[in-house]
This record gives sequence, structure tokens and C-alpha cells, in this order.
Amino acid sequence: MLLTSNSRIGLFFFCELLFASSVLVVAEQKPSDHVNRLAQEKSPYLLQHAHNPVDWYPWGEAAFATARRENKPIFLSVGYSTCHWCHVMAHESFENKDVAAVMNREFVNIKVDREERPDVDRVYMTFVQATTGGGGWPMSVWLTPDLKPFVGGTYFPPEERFGQPAFKSVLERIAAAWKENHDKIVEQGGKIVEALRESQSATTAEEKDRCSDFRRCLPAT
Repeated sequence: MLLTSNSRIGLFFFCELLFASSVLVVAEQKPSDHVNRLAQEKSPYLLQHAHNPVDWYPWGEAAFATARRENKPIFLSVGYSTCHWCHVMAHESFENKDVAAVMNREFVNIKVDREERPDVDRVYMTFVQATTGGGGWPMSVWLTPDLKPFVGGTYFPPEERFGQPAFKSVLERIAAAWKENHDKIVEQGGKIVEALRESQSATTAEEKDRCSDFRRCLPAT
């Protein structure tokens, strides 16, 4: 049966209304019973992730100490509350229990609000831009337990698309590489930091000497 112009317009608005209703239903759903460490934070962005099944840590010594003690790499995710793709990745991956299981098993996971910690964001965005040729949020960076970055990127989709690997596959590959080539990755992280440090031509000699220990260049926790 052919639809008249008015019928097509009516169907369009009906679909729009149906979509809006479905969004409203999702928005009114109760949060997961799972509560992670971010529930104790003040940042609106971090609180948005307080019910993720991911065992998130805020940026701080508790996370760093866990990574050193368990000899696990750190997954650092940086975003902000009004970032569209941050929310997309959160819904697609951080709310997914299967993805969270891999993250919790293989990594120490840290979530940072760039508006709360622009200093942390600046350090690792420099790395991402230098190694990928671009940057943006969400920013995804993998670090050694002493906070040296060795892999970085931005948004990763839940499934491989447009030449981008699936986030879960990236997690699994990095976890395997850490176990198989741990020493090489640590060495690589040190070389990357040194190269980034030397590329900052405006940095004074005193600052360069201080930054030979990358952790001293990082903002205070």
C-alpha cells in the first residue's frame, strides 16, 4: 500500500515519539547494584561511572600501589561529563560485564575527569598525539606500573569497524603482550618518555634533569 505524503509525515513523527519514549525508559532505569570506588568521588563525570562493573580507581597512590604489587599494567581512561563519545564508549564497553571482566582481571583501571585533573590529561595527551598523530576524548592509555605510557588511543568501538579494532580485542592483545614481553614493554615505555621529554625544547635544563624520573614529572596525587 502506498503512503500519502501526510501518512509518511505522520509515520515519521510516530517513530520519533517512539524513539523518544524508549530513551526516556532507559534514562529512568535504576542503576546497577554494583558500586565501585568512584562512588566516593565528587566529580560528576566520575560519579557517572560509579555503577560500572569495571573496578575503577580514581587517580592516586592506591591504584599505583596495586599495579606495582600485582605487576599489572594500568588502563587509564580520561574524559569529561559532556563528552559524547565518552558516554558512547561507557555504554558500549564499560557497562558490558564481559568487557569489564577482562579489564578487572588483566589491568588496574583508572578513570580521570580531565576537568578535575587537566595536569594528568595534558601529560598523557602529549603521548597520544605524538604516537598516533591525533587525540581526543575519551582518551585511552595503557601504562606500566610506574606510570610510563606504552600504548595510547581514543575511542575504541565494541566491534571492529572502519579499520578500528574492537576494544575487547585490544585489551586481550595488550594483556598477552604484557605477559609475554614484559621487560621489552617496560624498556619501550622508558624510551618513549625520554623521547617525549627531549622533544619539549622549551623545557629548561633543570626541568629536563628532574624529568629523567617520569613519575616526578607527573602531577601530585
